Amino acid sequence: MSTPQVNPDDHRDSPLYTFSAAARHLGIPPRTLRYWIVGRSFSRRSRAAPSKPLIRAPARTGLITFNNLVEAHVLRAFRSEDAGRMAATGTAIENAEKALGTDRLLLRTEMNASGRDMVLEGLGKLYELSGSDRLAIRQMLSAALQRIERDDEGLPARLYPFAPRGVPDNRTIVLDPETAFGRPTIAGSRIATATVVARLDAGDRLEAVADEYGLAAARVVDAVLYERAR
Repeated sequence: MSTPQVNPDDHRDSPLYTFSAAARHLGIPPRTLRYWIVGRSFSRRSRAAPSKPLIRAPARTGLITFNNLVEAHVLRAFRSEDAGRMAATGTAIENAEKALGTDRLLLRTEMNASGRDMVLEGLGKLYELSGSDRLAIRQMLSAALQRIERDDEGLPARLYPFAPRGVPDNRTIVLDPETAFGRPTIAGSRIATATVVARLDAGDRLEAVADEYGLAAARVVDAVLYERAR
């Protein structure tokens, strides 16, 4: 996995998110995201083995891109507390990239078919997976990939993050690098979720906020739940 070059003309590769913001958008612990992107050095205290990054972010910015966010969204389907399994996942992804002659496989449409199968097969050879593990990963991958909206070239254009646990998932919230600097917005509008939350916190009524922005009240509620349930 080579470090991606920043393309100033493509906001998908522009540094947009802090680690904490990206982790919050995806609903994963910040330390997990940092481990995937920075890797881990040897720890004398825990005796944990070093590991290399699973996702390559732009160097020396301290920020990650929309494409990195999508990669992490897909990678969470493999998520495990076992460092050995995650290291094996990284190796399986690299091997599949070489076999397919592509890079950054987690962004590609190949992950919907041959790439997914190759990664799962490769992971199974490197790390013992139970039948239920394989089924769970396959199903979680399918669910994650269905939430990526692609452009005419098959590359990610928008991401509909999973709703927080216990919250109805209506695909109301979208992350679009061309809108609101990639912050979460209400799908079909350019209204940031944080904006409607701020209005409600300032004392405005739900119906008044919905009317002003031309939104159904239920969509404003979805935005509030997304912001407050994470």
